Amino acid sequence: MSTEPSEAEQGPVGPSWIAIGELARRSGVAASALRFYEAQGLIHGGRSPAGRRQYPRHVLRRVAFIRAGQQVGLSLDELRRALAALPEGRTPTKADWERLARGWQALLAERIALLQRLQDQLGSCIGCGCLSLKSCRLYNPRDQVAVRGAGARRLMLGEPL
Repeated sequence: MSTEPSEAEQGPVGPSWIAIGELARRSGVAASALRFYEAQGLIHGGRSPAGRRQYPRHVLRRVAFIRAGQQVGLSLDELRRALAALPEGRTPTKADWERLARGWQALLAERIALLQRLQDQLGSCIGCGCLSLKSCRLYNPRDQVAVRGAGARRLMLGEPL
């Protein structure tokens, strides 16, 4: 009967694991953001025998994938779904990114169109989301557009102002 702790009891150790500080430094993402990504299920790590948070080295690529996705305007929810669709939770490859990017084309085109409408109609928006003083919730508490949700609903839906 061995008195040595098992590998699972010892926690992650060895060259295939890196400490959270090292992951933060190498990825350019704050440790607090990494902990948030972990809480959101985007990355997974473990604890060293001393109780310090550590991650498998391949998490560097997952973090790079998350950052790239955020830079093109994808939400963490959209990125979570993309990562969950990968077999066995593996790190995305170049081919995965290309396949996922093709799927995101329509979403990004829709967002670009929304931004173009906003740019074209910015002069009529006073910034609160109602798009006019006539229908402003502050000045017009019975605003019919407000029931559709927050923000510039008419602009988001492409309706005429």
